[in-house]
This record gives sequence, C-alpha cells and structure tokens, in this order.
Amino acid sequence: MVKSFRVSDLQTLLASMGRSKSGLKQDLVGRALRLVQTEYSPELLKNVRQLYESRFPKTSGWLAARRPEGISVAYSSLSSSPNTTSQGADYLNGISKPIPTPAPEVKLVPLPFYQTLETLLSPTELIAHNNEKLQDSQCIFELTPNQADQIRNASELRAGIRSIQVALRICYTDSIGVQEDQYPPNIAVKVNQSYCHVPGYYPSNKPGVEPRRPCRPINITPWLHLSNATNRVTVTWGNFGKRYSVAVYLVRVFTAADLFSQLKLCSVESAERCRERIQDKLRFDPESEIATTGLRVSLICPLVKMRLGVPCRVLTCAHLQCFDAVFFLQMNEKKPTWTCPVCDKPAPFELLTIDGLLSEILKETSEDIEEIEYLTDGSWRPIRDDKEKERERERSNTPEYPVVDICIPEANGHSPAHSSTGLTGKSGSGTSVNATGVTGGGGGGAAVAPAGGAVVDLTLDSSSEEEGGGAGGDSEDTEDSEDSPAPKRGRYNYDKDLVTAY
Repeated sequence: MVKSFRVSDLQTLLASMGRSKSGLKQDLVGRALRLVQTEYSPELLKNVRQLYESRFPKTSGWLAARRPEGISVAYSSLSSSPNTTSQGADYLNGISKPIPTPAPEVKLVPLPFYQTLETLLSPTELIAHNNEKLQDSQCIFELTPNQADQIRNASELRAGIRSIQVALRICYTDSIGVQEDQYPPNIAVKVNQSYCHVPGYYPSNKPGVEPRRPCRPINITPWLHLSNATNRVTVTWGNFGKRYSVAVYLVRVFTAADLFSQLKLCSVESAERCRERIQDKLRFDPESEIATTGLRVSLICPLVKMRLGVPCRVLTCAHLQCFDAVFFLQMNEKKPTWTCPVCDKPAPFELLTIDGLLSEILKETSEDIEEIEYLTDGSWRPIRDDKEKERERERSNTPEYPVVDICIPEANGHSPAHSSTGLTGKSGSGTSVNATGVTGGGGGGAAVAPAGGAVVDLTLDSSSEEEGGGAGGDSEDTEDSEDSPAPKRGRYNYDKDLVTAY
C-alpha cells in the first residue's frame, strides 16, 4: 500500500505520525517503509488504510463483495459486549429489537502539559432544562481510595498546586474529530457548594479586538472530598444555541522543564540530517528560473530577541529559522497557543524538534555573530553585521588629524591658534607679532610675522589711511591709538580683533 502512494499521500502519512515530509519521492517512500516496520501501531495502520482507500476507492467495494453476509463490517463487532450477546439471543428467539443509536462519542484533544491517568466522568452533554439563558447542570462522581491517596502523596509543583490533580474539561459536543477545550459564555463552576477559580480574560493589545479567555482544564482538586463521599459539580453556563460537554479526569501535570527534558530525550534531529535538509532546499532545480545559493538564518530568537540557547523548530514548517525551546515552552505553559513564532502555523509539542546542526554552530560561534548563511554543500559561514564592518573600516582608514591646544594662552597674550602646528599635533616654530609694535611704510596697518602667518590689525579706520600718507600717517595712527581705549581681551587674554591669516 505504501509503495503505491503518491507524494501528497506520503507527506500526509509522515506528517500525521510526526515525521519529516520533505525530500524526493524515493526518500519519502523509504522513510514511510521504515516507519511501518519500526512503529507498527493501530493508528499508523488506520492512516495507511484510509489513504489507500481514498487512492483506490474500488478496493473497499471489492472487499465488501467478497465478504460473507453474516460478517459485520464494523471493527467494533470484534469485541464482545453484553449488548451484542443480548441482541443475538433475541434474534435467535425470533424477537428482533431495533438497535439503539449510540450517543455521539466526544473525544478531547490531548494536552502536552496534562497526562490523563483515569477518567472520572466521561464527556457528558450539558442539557438545558428550560428556555432561560443561564442554565445549571450538575454531575457527580466519587474518588476511590487509591485515587485519593495518589492526590495526597503527589509532589507540589508550587505552593498549593500538586502534580496529580482532578481536572474539569469543557468542549463543544461534536463527534467529528477531536475537540479542543472551549468554555461556554457566562461560565461558573461550583464544587461541593464552593465556587472554584476559572481562568479570566487576557487583555488584547490590538485596538478593536475583544479580550479572549484562555480555555484550559480547570483544577477542582482543592474543593473535593478526598474520601468515598460523593463530589457534586455544578456548571453554570449560557444557553445561546451551542451544545457543550463536560468531562472530569485524574491527570498528572507537567511543567515546562519536564517537557523540555522529554524534548531533549526523544526529539533531537542529528546534524547530518539537518545538512541533508539544507541540501534538499538548495538543490538546483532546472525548472526554476531563480537559483538559490544560500539561506540566511538568524541566531536571535524571534520570541525574546536574545541569542538562541536551544534551537528548536517544527517538523512541518518549511523554514530553517529556529526559536528557543525553553522560552517557547515557558510561554505556552502560561498562555497555550502552540503557534510557530516564525510562520504562525500550528506548532504542537509532538512535532517539535531540536536542530542538532544549529546547536553545534551556536557553540562554535562567538556572541557577536548574530546571523549565518547555509551554503549548497551543507556548510555554513558567519555573517558579520554591516555596522561592525563599517566600524572596522573606519578604524583602519582613520587619518591623523592635527591637534591644537586652545586652553593655555601664550605669554604675549595671543591665542595658541596663532602658532602653526604640524601633523604630529605639536606646536611649530612659527611666531606671531603684534601689528601695533611694527612700523611700515605706506599701508601702516599690517605686519608680517617672520616665520608664519601675517597678523592684520583691523582696528584702523580706512579714512585715516587716505588722509595721511607715509610716515605722517603713522604718527596720526599713533595719536589715535593713544586716545582710543585699549581693545577688550577675551577669556584667554588675547586681542579680540586680531585675526591670523595663513
């Protein structure tokens, strides 16, 4: 049957059993055959039979034509029960009774943090007794001495919370598939005349989105009689047209650390298998117009924006990006969503796996490496940040700029900026001379420094230069400078109006 499957059938079979569905058809067939040989379970046989009958619908009709008339088709007929015995006796006595239609069997989805030990109350429908919107439905059950001892002797997860609990679960009344926990509106639970805590609503950060209540099992253990006395549970619920069922189980509660230990023990994908997966993704496809030569993967967890500790991903997801397993389990312990943080697809615990190749890469790379690239041969290379590259480039190409000390004034009262500086940042040999202390012919308003720039005195009026020429102009300038007040000096004790020209 498996060898006759198509690629889509093989992928469906492998995904239903928690195996990888990527690769060529021959790889999928080999993986499915190994699965049939190693894990011979009723669930696997059922999936194979359903896929085969959907592929070849005539087979079921051929088997029905060759089956004798007296043999029932249903598999439940193989197990004997008092009802079948009584029906057979009635038929032999000539009294044929109509077979009563059984009530639809509701199956609740298994939860990763809860292991069902015993069923105390099978799923029972909440029935409305009148037309009122608020209805009260009661159910009763008793604990055996062994069950009560298990609860008493269980270890404490935290103060007042034991690892063995009695959990109340509510879901829609639907016999098709497995049902998730779903609370009816206006729910309230009373155990032995005492109200127990029901999880409240989570506030929504998005505008216009109503708060959502997390639907999870309700712990009713603290209000139970741990004896042979009858426990009475009253559920108040809103009757708005939908049907609900209630069930009570004795469960063992796991923590995120417990699930992480199971994940490390049972679901670690080897580095060799991860390399094969990378090569499959980067294999050249002649029908594709775009050739992929590498795949970039971040080493930062998308949940907490920190470096990955234990890289984890979902087997059914197409991407290679991982998230941190510890943080993912802790977040689902507080708020169970079981959604992949990378692609927002379902991420059940059974399909989680630890990436062995990325675990080795995290050990080999330093903390400053935040991204890597997988290559076509299954190897990888680190990718440095562009900012880090820019910093290194600036460090290698930074020129040595001249350094000027402007904090200490010179002895003549002028700024140190008047002295020339070399490329080494030390003062040069050039000096500056005050223009008022040097006499010159003609212009009389400027003086040239002997080994540096020229110092120009801008306090002279241009009209005085035109009226007096030669030496006479110098005497008038001297008289004007004696009558005019001394120029103001700044905080560094140099002439404010002197400018150095280079």
